[in-house]
Amino acid sequence: MVTRRTLLRGAAGAAGLVGAAPLLRPATARAAAGLPLTVVNRTGRFGNESIWLYVVGNDGGRQVRVTPDGQLLPVALADNGPDGYTDYAIPLAAAGDTTIPLPYLSGRIYVALGGKLKFKAVPDGNGNPALAYPAGWVASDPNHQVLHDCAEFTHLPTGMYCNTTMVDMFGVPLAIRLTGARDQTTGTLREGARARVFAELAGHAAFGPLVVDDLRVLAPGHGLDAGLFPADYLDPYVDRVWSAYAGGGLTVTTGAGEFTGRVTGDRLVFTGPAEVSFARPTTRDVLFCDGALHAPNDGVTGPVAAVLAAALNRGTALSHPRQPATDPATFYRTEPAHHYARVLHEAAEDGRAYGFAFDDVGGFASYIEDGAPRAMTLTLTPL
Repeated sequence: MVTRRTLLRGAAGAAGLVGAAPLLRPATARAAAGLPLTVVNRTGRFGNESIWLYVVGNDGGRQVRVTPDGQLLPVALADNGPDGYTDYAIPLAAAGDTTIPLPYLSGRIYVALGGKLKFKAVPDGNGNPALAYPAGWVASDPNHQVLHDCAEFTHLPTGMYCNTTMVDMFGVPLAIRLTGARDQTTGTLREGARARVFAELAGHAAFGPLVVDDLRVLAPGHGLDAGLFPADYLDPYVDRVWSAYAGGGLTVTTGAGEFTGRVTGDRLVFTGPAEVSFARPTTRDVLFCDGALHAPNDGVTGPVAAVLAAALNRGTALSHPRQPATDPATFYRTEPAHHYARVLHEAAEDGRAYGFAFDDVGGFASYIEDGAPRAMTLTLTPL
């Protein structure tokens, strides 16, 4: 199964990029006739003439973009115009819905409202053409004042795997529908939920600085890096977890089997099918699910790291000594809580969101897949 976790493990890129193209499993074939992707404008605030679409990503080892007629073209340095940026924008139809053929690739579907996005073609570390992706969480990014967001996908001969994501930020509510072997939808927010997300987080002392006007809410990890979020916010909880399991008693079950954890020295050591251990993570490590919680794609350490990171983000590591916890009613109940993830899950009609990188643990991410897709719809829901 392709999930956003696979994507995050493959962040490629050019030297100095603040955003990098996502890499999932490489697509080795082209779609003879692309999967119909229909974009529906239900924003209520922006007409079709003020919305632009960008489909960019990877095809094997090269970075590519999709044209309005569904062609898959390589990124080229010569695509930069006189202003120094490419113009890969796909305008929406003058009226009604917009449909384009989606070929095989792994990437992102960006939407920009009220202004175009600036993607810059640059050489990567090997001298190959790459794209500097928008980074709305960076104040100096040229796209900072543009209202935008994205969905992520991998389209392969074996199917479509896609999600809406709030791992970096939340700005535009998006819903995905896949029609194929089943009819599935995810990402739809409750009525008025975007405004409530902004208002609730704005009223919180730690999370309030993450709200950027009416443009977006930054994920707390990026807020931390920008000096907008306390670098030690989750440290007291992590300390309590490390103290509680000095005597052992933490169990993590993954596809590899059951692992039993005990804090030894300052490391949480798991024994079971193999021995894996983790240094005490910082708040940043927990928010990014990286650093001390880095999850290699090895089938052993990686899955244990993912479950542990999810437990720390959801605040269930103490209340549920057997992980992963599976009752969402118990998530985010212990302070200091990850309120960004909490309010996003509460805003979603199906309760699923990608509030942090390992939100797919237990199946709580806004992710769907279909092995025989016939159509995909991306809806910009009311702002």
